[in-house]
Amino acid sequence: MPTAQLAPPILKTAATAARPLRVCHVSLTLKTGGLERILTDIARHHDPAGSVPEFLAIREVGRFAEEIQRTGCPVHLLRPAGRIGLVRQMAKLFRAGRFDVVHTHNTYPHLYASLAARLAGVPVVVNTRHGQRAGHGWKSRTQFRWASHLVDRIVAVSDDAAKLCVQADGVAARKVTRIWNGIDLSDFAYTGPVAAPIAISVARLSAEKDFPTLLRAIAIAVQQVPDLQLKLVGDGAERSLLEGLTRELGITSCVEFLGERTDVPELLTQAGFFVSSSLTEGISLTLLEAMAVGLPVVATAVGGNSEIVVDGLTGQLVPPADPAALAAAIVNMCRNGAAWPTLGRAGRDRVAQHFEVHRMVSDYEQLYRELMRKGC
Repeated sequence: MPTAQLAPPILKTAATAARPLRVCHVSLTLKTGGLERILTDIARHHDPAGSVPEFLAIREVGRFAEEIQRTGCPVHLLRPAGRIGLVRQMAKLFRAGRFDVVHTHNTYPHLYASLAARLAGVPVVVNTRHGQRAGHGWKSRTQFRWASHLVDRIVAVSDDAAKLCVQADGVAARKVTRIWNGIDLSDFAYTGPVAAPIAISVARLSAEKDFPTLLRAIAIAVQQVPDLQLKLVGDGAERSLLEGLTRELGITSCVEFLGERTDVPELLTQAGFFVSSSLTEGISLTLLEAMAVGLPVVATAVGGNSEIVVDGLTGQLVPPADPAALAAAIVNMCRNGAAWPTLGRAGRDRVAQHFEVHRMVSDYEQLYRELMRKGC
């Protein structure tokens, strides 16, 4: 690691408090994923009087970087040789930008950008923990814990993640704040469910989403609901495995792999309910989007799902990795189609009240101001 001395922090004055804060968001990529969508929404919906955001990707950029640039927010990409070079280049960028806040996202940026921000004398450093960091080993946990000493606040996107920060990562409770993710409701018009047993799931086809459990549940449920259909939206490393399992289970006629799509809002309006079989979640954007268009949901009771879904009011929660329980919930949902509009309306109202993007952006900007006032 660099041995350079910490730079003196940028002087905070009354004028600093009055002007928009310069904020640099640091992520691993700006290519694809839920985190990248959150950053894009921050670029789209920030209050210019409150903050001036810029975005830094450590490894690669893609369509989300292009969307951010269309909002007028600068995007930076660093590809240095080695970790020491990475820290040095970030510190140089932070000094040149005279940022008031460096906001890192997830563990890798948390480790290196937090150190670089301190070397550059950035007044406030914040990290957001997106999700539960499931599957991370001791090395990642140690890095997260060490880097947490360098930041002024850890933001957890769910109460569940906040608890894990304190209990598993050893972060002091006073240093942890929960800010729920939010979505732009104007992108997801309320339509309500279609009156047909069509389930939809939108997610990356990766191990933590546990689609094998969902496919096995469908194989059980279709015996009681013969016209049941499942649409899987997304792509990923497990696609060929899942397509093979679909053939093995004999359910190819009722399962459709739609791949990566850009018309998810439209696809959601063509379904009767949403289903998620994840083993781990922070605050699932796809779950929020489904509820925003008015779909009732069946989801596993993991991570922040129980903070989004009110069991019996907006859908049903089931244990993870349990095909029989998930199948029973799907069958129950199909047999109670008359309740779908009520469940869907309650879901839309819940998202509007608690998980709307302008609330999320405002909460972050208020946090920055609070930390600046405290002289962190």
